[in-house]
Amino acid sequence: MQNITELLNTMDSLVWGPPLLILLVGTGLFLTFRLGALQVVHLPKALKLVFSPSSRKTSSNTGDVSPFAALCTALSATIGTGNIVGVATAITAGGPGALFWMWVAAFFGMATKYAEALLAIKYRVIDENGQMAGGPMYYLERGLNNKLLAQMFALFGIGVAFFGIGTFAQVNAIADAAMLTFDAPVWVTATILTILVTVVTLGGIRSIAAVASRVVPFMAVLYIITSISVILLNLSEIPAVISLIIDSAFNPAAAFGGATGITVLMVMRNGVARGVFSNESGLGSAPIAAAAAQTDSCVRQGLIAMTGTFFDTIIVCTMTGIVIVLTGAWNTPGLAGAAMTNSAFAMGLNSDVGKYAVTIGLMFFAFTTIIGWNYYGERCTAYLFGVKAIKPYRFIYIALIACGAFLKLELIWVLADIVNGLMAIPNLIGLLGLSGVVVNETREFFAKENAQKATAGAVLTEM
Repeated sequence: MQNITELLNTMDSLVWGPPLLILLVGTGLFLTFRLGALQVVHLPKALKLVFSPSSRKTSSNTGDVSPFAALCTALSATIGTGNIVGVATAITAGGPGALFWMWVAAFFGMATKYAEALLAIKYRVIDENGQMAGGPMYYLERGLNNKLLAQMFALFGIGVAFFGIGTFAQVNAIADAAMLTFDAPVWVTATILTILVTVVTLGGIRSIAAVASRVVPFMAVLYIITSISVILLNLSEIPAVISLIIDSAFNPAAAFGGATGITVLMVMRNGVARGVFSNESGLGSAPIAAAAAQTDSCVRQGLIAMTGTFFDTIIVCTMTGIVIVLTGAWNTPGLAGAAMTNSAFAMGLNSDVGKYAVTIGLMFFAFTTIIGWNYYGERCTAYLFGVKAIKPYRFIYIALIACGAFLKLELIWVLADIVNGLMAIPNLIGLLGLSGVVVNETREFFAKENAQKATAGAVLTEM
């Protein structure tokens, strides 16, 4: 068993080593260059589309759910334990500077997320149940003409849904949080969670999207308000906190002092890796949800999807990171993970209210991640085995949720880490290979939009 553990840990280090991290950030950098820094130039338009009332309404356009519901489904799977536990883990290992590198990963990741969603809409199909099916497996097969890569992605996607992000990690996080904060027995949490997941997931994408579009915005706003409350109570210290984050990104000694053995490369690796784990840009998961959107424009949905990385990392992860650094919880011996974030908010508000807010946020974020990843695994299953395999898949998923709270299988989590990384590789190959399609679709969309504006302006002038 020890040999197996060592082997898996070695594989994990290799998969999530510099080559993959460089490929992830490099793909985002390449797309940012080719798209003319679209995530900066068109971010205001993207945010306007997200908050537009029309994005929340169902329409006659091809698709299963509204554009906003598709975004919330993707966010339900990305805003999870990574935003609370992952940030604390990154700062523990790499110091405050890790948060800076999370920002860098998110900035370039926005271009990646845009490209993923655009291709998901362009190459999506309607399955035998009359529902939309899209994502990397479809643009790899139909766009890149590589069915092997598509099958590899789908297989890895099922593995992550069953044994990684989708089940055990989230279920354990909820059970542990409920027990530590509310003294709730594990079996009670497991029973309630299994019932809720069953009710939501058996209803398919419309049920999942309906829950996600209500829970995700509410919990995100509540978490942000709590974070802002801590920041306002310590407003005078914010400039020093921002300065420490930036300084220690390039000079770890600025945070730790002395010879700690922590290098800039280590800080960078922790920040980028945790950033990618949190927002999933480049992993290929979010475009599966984007493909279900009711839209007639792949570019428009790409812009909406791009904001997912902005909200997840630039907003939510930043809130967590600043509170952790601001309160000094990151440098408190014996604190790690969720306990560190809990302590930071409790210290920041000088009240247990902060601890309860973090715990409740963690539980809801983890729950929405469970239902979001159920849909991702379902679509991967349908691609490989047909729509008849969806029901068996759902029952297996629910069974894993039921027993997940009682399992502490570190090996499974390491294996899931490996599969998660492997899932990104075929997707990134597809994004690079189809980057020309992304650029052409983007240029055509904005050229047409500018022409329409020019025509409308000429008409007004004549009048």
